[in-house]
Amino acid sequence: MVLAFNAETLNGLCSKDQLELLDAIDHLRLQGIDHYISLPQIIVCGDQSSGKSSVLEAISGIPFPVKSNLCTCFPTELVLRRSTETGVTVSIIPDSTSKPSTQDDLHKFHQELDGFEGFPDLFEKAKGAMGISTSGKAFSKDRLRVEITGPDRPHLTIIDMPGLIHSETKSQSKADVKLVQKVVKGYMKQPRSVILAVVSAKNDFANQVVLNFAREVDKKGSRTMGVITKPDTLVQGSGSEALYVSLAKNNQVNFDLGWHVLKNLDSETQKGSSLLGSRNAEEALFFSRGVWNELPSSMLGINELRKKLSHVLLRQIALELPSLIREINLKLDDSREDLEKLGEPRHTLDEQRLRLLQISEEFQSLVERSISGTYNGAFFEDAETEQGYQERIRAVIQALNKEFAKDLVKRGHRREIGTGKQENPDDPEFVTRDKFLDHVENMMQRTRGRELPGIFSPMVVADLFQQQSSPWEKIAQGHVKKAWEAVGEFLELVATYVADASISDALIDKIIQPALDKLLINAKNKTAKLLDSHRRVHPITYNQEYAETIHGHCCRSKEEISKIVKNFFGLSSITSNQYLSSYYNMNTLVENLAKHSGSGIERSAACEALDRMLTYYQNALKRFIDSIATEVIEQKIIMPLSDILSPVAVFKMSPDVVEVIAGESQESRTKREELTKKIDVLQRGLKTCERFVDLKLKGSSISTSSSSERLPILEPPPAVDPELDCEEERLPFTNGYDTSDE
Repeated sequence: MVLAFNAETLNGLCSKDQLELLDAIDHLRLQGIDHYISLPQIIVCGDQSSGKSSVLEAISGIPFPVKSNLCTCFPTELVLRRSTETGVTVSIIPDSTSKPSTQDDLHKFHQELDGFEGFPDLFEKAKGAMGISTSGKAFSKDRLRVEITGPDRPHLTIIDMPGLIHSETKSQSKADVKLVQKVVKGYMKQPRSVILAVVSAKNDFANQVVLNFAREVDKKGSRTMGVITKPDTLVQGSGSEALYVSLAKNNQVNFDLGWHVLKNLDSETQKGSSLLGSRNAEEALFFSRGVWNELPSSMLGINELRKKLSHVLLRQIALELPSLIREINLKLDDSREDLEKLGEPRHTLDEQRLRLLQISEEFQSLVERSISGTYNGAFFEDAETEQGYQERIRAVIQALNKEFAKDLVKRGHRREIGTGKQENPDDPEFVTRDKFLDHVENMMQRTRGRELPGIFSPMVVADLFQQQSSPWEKIAQGHVKKAWEAVGEFLELVATYVADASISDALIDKIIQPALDKLLINAKNKTAKLLDSHRRVHPITYNQEYAETIHGHCCRSKEEISKIVKNFFGLSSITSNQYLSSYYNMNTLVENLAKHSGSGIERSAACEALDRMLTYYQNALKRFIDSIATEVIEQKIIMPLSDILSPVAVFKMSPDVVEVIAGESQESRTKREELTKKIDVLQRGLKTCERFVDLKLKGSSISTSSSSERLPILEPPPAVDPELDCEEERLPFTNGYDTSDE
């Protein structure tokens, strides 16, 4: 016999004056918002064979598998929806961690039923589709979704969880135990779910895992209700019966929502339509006798449980609406920000080129402003931060040029006259002037041509200069590389600012980096040419400073001779007509003058050559520092930057390059579609919630049924912070339960 749709059994959950508010939550679920945000629902949890499926069946009027040898092997989601058409749709929602091919196969599981006669058999088919068998896995994280629609259907979601296993058996491994616990606890952690913790009177409640889990995830017990099943198995008048009566009175394990007692029918003797037809009468008869009759009637039987759950769900929804709105707004902001990062859709070549033109205009503007030192705009962060400093490329280049000049002055010469100590191999070698002159005389001897004694070849100065300036190349090329790297970091910051990640990565890879590589080559080549102009060509200068410095050396020599003469004759000064009143040994004067002249004409020539080289070196050093700064850094690296990604450059790009850079990848398109859908769902959900914000949602203004019991108001869960870890605060709601490791 086909079981009829029994809407009467569900009416207790949705009285008329409450239906509109419950419909609003169902409308959110219909909009698909439950994929992103947890919604109120009933979670039926209990140890294996605790009678929880019988509880679910009694609440919903749906014949769930309740045979003693048949347990729930996967989460089962029962969705009741109001619709003008009547029907039953059964599908499988695969676990998100499954392989894509497995998910595709499970998505194909889709069946429609005309009634519930074949409902238990459908569970077996679902088990087969999920790979559950006696020789295979015993449990699955995939979810069976049963959707029932009809004009007389209330809106409700009920989740039946696999029974919690105490220990491994021959058919249930240790891994199965862990898997079931993970799945069940994941559902229980959702703070907007009402937990029905089902406890069987056949076993000691202290040993039933569900109570430990409930108190772990709902420490205050504010959203957990205890349900005692199978009270008829207790011996009348026994200590066990008294203990369970005490439990029902909330004396043993305290839950704010209290306890309820149900009597299940024996599934082995009651079958088919008679199961639901007789259970209420038998249950009422049982509770009318014995110790259970002493409990308030509001704590006994399925009819009272439906009323109680109606109140609990309504209050839960009322309290959750403000937090739902807050969470929806947070997720909307995040989703819009992610969508904005993707930019405008770019399917055609014109759309792609237009997007690149927009990017190039902003790119060029930022580059030119940073080069000119005009650091205004949102791009430029705090200059005290590392990134803020890198964004100010003119400041960076100025600092690098100063560092280069200082470094070249300090370490650019091979030898230095003095008594210092060489700290590292790159520092100049300290020598005395006499030792330096020895080296110059040696160079004069090795490079002598047809010069007369005491005369040095002009090329000696060139040779000495090449030796003295030999460190220039390493220092200059190192400076060029540093400036180039700073420019690369700067352009990367600009690119990532003006474009989303996919476009900026492509721009850097296809346009910016190749252009930078060319700039480096050009800069190095220019540096090499500048070095050649100083070191490969004979010394040339018309700098007046050079002549003045050389003249100064001659003046110093004349002054030293005058000093010898004055000392010899005892004069305070020398005039053109000088009276001498005594005889003098002129040989002594000649000897003193000869000592001043050094060891000979070769030494004198070496002294002159050294002075001329050192003077020329100082002039060339200043000229080289400025040339590197202007002709290399400025002209070869800085000035071309704004043209790397200019609108003209974008206009000249080939279609293939434009598509590679600005074309949307399949991943980007998929992400855009998902975000667009998510935003649409969240926006519609937000409107649905806001329509009910002004309704009378306080506990005192919510209409209740005839039950005389006053239920405690549910405590709202803490506000959801999207940055919090999902394992501890909120689980990803894609599959409805946590799949992370315990």
